[in-house]
Amino acid sequence: MRASVLKRVVLVLGGFGMVFYVSTFLRSTHEPADKELEEPRIIRFFSDVQKNISDIFNVLQAFEQKQIIMHKMLDEDRRNPRAAAEVKQLLVKKQAEQPDAEIKDQQKPPKEKKSDKLYPDSALFKEWGENLSEDVQTEAQSLYLKYGYNVYLSDRLPLDRALPDTRDKRCMKKIYPKDLPSLGVVLIYLNEALSVIKRAVRSIIDRTSKNLLKEIILVDDNSSNDDLKEDLDAYMKMIEQQNPSLRITRVRHSEQRGLAHARASGWEVATADVVAILDAHIEVNELWAEPLLTQIKGDRTVVTSPVFDRINFDDLKVTEYQPASHAFDWALWCMYESFSDDYIKLQDGSLPGKSPSVMGILVADRKYLGEIGVIDKGMKVYGGENVELGIRVWTCGGSVEVVPCSRIAHIERAHKPYIPDLSHAMKRNALRVAEIWMDEYKHNVNLAWNLPFENHGIDIGDISERKKLRETLKCKSFKWYLENVYPKLDPWDNIVAYGGLKNLDADMCLDQGPVPGNTPIAYNCYYYGPQLTYYRSNGELYIGGIKSHKYNDNRCVTDVGKKDTEPGLYNCKEAMQKGMGIYWDFTQGKEMKNRDSKKCLEIKKGKLLIQECSGQRWEIQNIVKPF
Repeated sequence: MRASVLKRVVLVLGGFGMVFYVSTFLRSTHEPADKELEEPRIIRFFSDVQKNISDIFNVLQAFEQKQIIMHKMLDEDRRNPRAAAEVKQLLVKKQAEQPDAEIKDQQKPPKEKKSDKLYPDSALFKEWGENLSEDVQTEAQSLYLKYGYNVYLSDRLPLDRALPDTRDKRCMKKIYPKDLPSLGVVLIYLNEALSVIKRAVRSIIDRTSKNLLKEIILVDDNSSNDDLKEDLDAYMKMIEQQNPSLRITRVRHSEQRGLAHARASGWEVATADVVAILDAHIEVNELWAEPLLTQIKGDRTVVTSPVFDRINFDDLKVTEYQPASHAFDWALWCMYESFSDDYIKLQDGSLPGKSPSVMGILVADRKYLGEIGVIDKGMKVYGGENVELGIRVWTCGGSVEVVPCSRIAHIERAHKPYIPDLSHAMKRNALRVAEIWMDEYKHNVNLAWNLPFENHGIDIGDISERKKLRETLKCKSFKWYLENVYPKLDPWDNIVAYGGLKNLDADMCLDQGPVPGNTPIAYNCYYYGPQLTYYRSNGELYIGGIKSHKYNDNRCVTDVGKKDTEPGLYNCKEAMQKGMGIYWDFTQGKEMKNRDSKKCLEIKKGKLLIQECSGQRWEIQNIVKPF
C-alpha cells in the first residue's frame, strides 16, 4: 500500500515538473536564438527533467524508509511504551548526526550500559542498588553515612505505604473494650530524616483510632538539620489543620541532652491517660494501640511494649520478628531472649509475655509513670535508661510486658549517626544504674566492662535523688529481682578475680589465641578482650570473655590430659564430658596448678605449656575477694 502511494506521488510531481519545463521551453522558442544552439538546448532540457525526477524519487524513498521505522516504533510502543519512548529519543539524536542511508541500521534500540557499583564495600549496596547511575549512588551513599539508613529510598517511598500484617492469626479474632484510655504518642528524634518522621506521623494518624489518639508530641533533642525546622513545621501545621481534634505539641531542646532526657521531656507535656514513648524512625501497624491499652486498663502498673518488626536499613523492607522478652547482659547492652518456660507451655503466641526489661519503646499509664520517677534524666546520650526503667518498675511494685498483638516496624540503623562510639556513654550509664539499683551485685557491671571496683575514674553524676526515690517507693532488693524476675542472669557471685593474667617470670600474658581455635597462647600483655580472664572460686578459669547468662557456656582453660602439652580452650561442659581437667588452684603471685593432673600452666621459650611445676608465678589484674 505504501509503495503504490509513493508511485502516485512520483507521477504527480513528475507531471508538474514536465509542464514547468515544457512551458519554459516554448516561451524560449519565441525569442530570437541561434539555430545552431537550439538542438543542444533541447537535449539539456530533457536531461535536467530526468535528473530532477530522479532526485525527487530519492527523497521520497528516504522518506518511506523513515516511515517504516516510525511504524515499527509505534508497534513496539503498543507492546512496551517505556522502551519505545527511549528508542524514539535515541533515534532523533542519531538522525541529527548520521546520513539518511544509515538510519536503517538503527532499527534495534541500543542496550543501555549498566553502571558498576561505586561503593562495593558499603553495607548499603550489599543487597540494594542495582543499575543505579553514579550520581544516584553517590547521593545515596552520602545520605546513608549521615543517617545510618537509606534516606535516598525513603524520600521516594509513599508516606502512607502499606506494611505487612505480621500479627499472630489469633490476634485477628480478639475483641477489645470500647472504653479504653486516651493515648498520647511521643516521638523523639535527633537529626532524623524528614521523610522518616513524616512517615511515622502519617502511620500513627492512619492506624490509630481517632477516638483513642488525643495528641502527638514531637521532641527534638537539638537537631541541626535545616529541614527539621521550617519544613517539618509546615508539615505538622498541615497535619493539625487536617485533624482539628488532634493536639500537636512540639518540644525543642536548646542543647543535646540525650535519649532519656528527651523521653522525659515528652512525658512532661503529655496530657492523655496513657503515653507511648517511641523513636521517630518507626511505622505503627494496624490496631497497634488497642492491645497495649487493654493491658494497661486491666492493670495501671504494667509497662507495656509492642513487638518490633525490623525495617531493613538498606531496602526499607519489613522483616518479621518473633515475640520475645527484652533482656540485657551485665554490661547492660540490650538483647532479645525467649519468654519463660511457663509462657512457652501455653502455646499461644498472641498472649502478652513478662519481660525483665523494656527495649526503649514503651507504653504506660502517664500518672503511674510519674509516680515511679518517669525516666532517669541523669542518663547521658544513649543506653542504660531502658534497663534502669525495667529494674525500677519490677522492684517497685509494677511489671513489664511485651504484647505480641501490637506491632511496630522499627528501622534498625546500620550505625548511630549522632555518636561514633556508644560504649563510653553506655559504660557511664551502666555504672550509674548499678550504683543506684544493684546492691551487692553492682560490681558485676565493673567486671563486664573490665573496670576496677574502686576509683574507676568515671563520673556517674549525682545519684542522691534517685536513691531517695528508691527508698520512698520501698522497692525490693536486686537479689529479689534476680531470683524472681530474671533468674536467667548469672549472678557471678563466685567470681573472685578478673582482668589480664600475667606470668611474672616470662613477662607475658595468657591470651585466647586464634579464633576459631582451641589453643590458648602466651603473648605480650595488652590487657584487652582476648586477654581478659576470669577466675571462679570453684577453680574454673575463663579466657577471652565471660557469659552473662546461665544458659550460655563459658570457655575453660583445660589440661587436655597429655604429657607436656599445650593447654586447651573448650566449652566447660564439653571439656568435662571429655575428661579434661578444668579446675585450677591459684593464689595471687604464685603458680597456676591443675587440680587433677597436678601440673602447672607455664611459659617456656615464649610458648604456653602444661608441664611439671617449676615455680613460675602468675598475677591477675583485679581481685574481687580473697581466695
